Amino acid sequence: MESGKDDTIAVRIAKALAERIISGAIEPGARLRQDHIAEEFGASHVPVREAFRRLEAQGLAVSEARRGVRVAAFDLNEVKEVAEMRAALEVLALRHAAPHLTAAILDQAEEATRAGDRSRDVRSWEEANRTFHRLILTPCAMPRLLATIDDLHAASARFLFAAWRSEWETRTDHDHRAILSALRQGQTESALSILASHVQWIGQRPVRMKSGATREAFAIVG
Repeated sequence: MESGKDDTIAVRIAKALAERIISGAIEPGARLRQDHIAEEFGASHVPVREAFRRLEAQGLAVSEARRGVRVAAFDLNEVKEVAEMRAALEVLALRHAAPHLTAAILDQAEEATRAGDRSRDVRSWEEANRTFHRLILTPCAMPRLLATIDDLHAASARFLFAAWRSEWETRTDHDHRAILSALRQGQTESALSILASHVQWIGQRPVRMKSGATREAFAIVG
């Protein structure tokens, strides 16, 4: 029973830390201090170490000899890797989901796209965008595939928040509408092609760091 309780606490800690890392509240390279986290959550070191392992598995943290566990940094190559993985796996999921997509599901996905268009901040846009993708992919009924795609969306969100933390440019998602149009007309291959291109497009913008210096930030914006 004690082991099960520790597992539950570990999941809670991992989720809380993941949210902070993804949102940028804990920056890349920051050390995750086991003692401090155990104290914050009123837990022993056992579930904290398990939470760290979960974060490492998600690519959100890295364990370094003599340096402890730190928030993982990321570069353009990692952004590209996530984009390519998303394209491959989301195309696979949509191929299996397409025969099961109903008009009601597509209407919900269209509303999610409209919500994204109305968004005035990056968080609400990311939520609407993720909702759109989940709606059209979930009918594939492949839970392991969908769980992996969810992890990739978390990585995408982290890149996005790093690039657009302080401001957001309102946008109209023409790709989403083109995907929906193709699906409504039964043109699955066209929808798959648009989706693959959509999630592989990487945006770039300058971001001012706390030090006052400027760096180029890259993000998946689909």
